[in-house]
Amino acid sequence: MSQPHAYSVEEREALYRAIRERRDMRHFSGGEVADTVLQRLLLAAHQAPSVGLMQPWRFVRVCKPALREQIHQLVEQEREATADALGERRDEFMRLKVQGVLDCAELLVAALPAGRDAHVFGRRTLPEMDLASLACAIQNMWLAARAEGLGMGWVSLFDPQALAELLHLPAGAKPVAVLCLGPVAEFYPQPMLVQERWAQPRNLSELLFIDQWGALRDEN
Repeated sequence: MSQPHAYSVEEREALYRAIRERRDMRHFSGGEVADTVLQRLLLAAHQAPSVGLMQPWRFVRVCKPALREQIHQLVEQEREATADALGERRDEFMRLKVQGVLDCAELLVAALPAGRDAHVFGRRTLPEMDLASLACAIQNMWLAARAEGLGMGWVSLFDPQALAELLHLPAGAKPVAVLCLGPVAEFYPQPMLVQERWAQPRNLSELLFIDQWGALRDEN
């Protein structure tokens, strides 16, 4: 039965298509992102839900080439450290392309602001809900970017303190994501880590429990 507030079939399919075809992109083809499009994407992020309406997202648009290069170097340092921590999978990991900081049209850093402890609503027992809210904003931008035909990649390989100092973040603020955004030659037909045989996704049926953890079906 169709719900009275449902979108049209075409509109729903467009939404589910964006969700289905969104990819964490690492390969970019240069070019540019029109300012009007960038503003739409940032507004989509800003319209995300947030716990207690705290809106804990801050975005730094990186425009200076020298600063972009410095961020690239931070990512490379962490890439080497991560590879060392992976032990026997080190060489396999080093063959993966894990970021497009120097190749993307736009580079943004998503961060949590200082003073988050003042927001108690919804965070008294779950203080990490500020991070969850920021993740919702990033996901909004990601889906909107896919609908606009632009690729976006979330890079988390960096030392947060080093990046915070590089961007002159105030004490207590924390960078969470380096976001690579821009035109791509094509979207991966499946997640890149699946294509590269690094990992395999799990089926939803393995992750949905009934009434208690680990119960995959109703036993009654």
